[in-house]
Amino acid sequence: MSTPVRIVPGDQYPIAVATDAVPAGFPSPAQDYDESGVDLSAQLIDHPAATFLVRVAGDSMTGRGIDDGDELIVDRSLTARNGDVVVALIDGEFTVKTYRPGPPAVLKPANPDFDDIVLSGREDAEIWGVVTTCLHHLRHTHTR
Repeated sequence: MSTPVRIVPGDQYPIAVATDAVPAGFPSPAQDYDESGVDLSAQLIDHPAATFLVRVAGDSMTGRGIDDGDELIVDRSLTARNGDVVVALIDGEFTVKTYRPGPPAVLKPANPDFDDIVLSGREDAEIWGVVTTCLHHLRHTHTR
């Protein structure tokens, strides 16, 4: 996983918004659009001072739809609850897993090729933040 990068509000890139919901299909050509756009930061980030963006490296969470190269919005102000996807710091290394409070508390991968990480009794483990959004690109149209 990449080093977390703080998200700083400011730069805005307006995106036109369809005024009607689209039921997993294409909008009608006659459908109206709101030209004023939407601020994705406002939609995706509740606590800007505590929010970071991290890029996933690896495939331990593919069963939750989180793939290698995806970007995660992580909120450090939230307390992890059962079933949350979290970023944890284990022995100085970041990892993304599903949190199960137990007992014993466990970080569970979403790929059977990986083992659970038992947190109980470890002094080298910390829940660093809660993943609120996964940016999963369906088509890469730009270079990173």
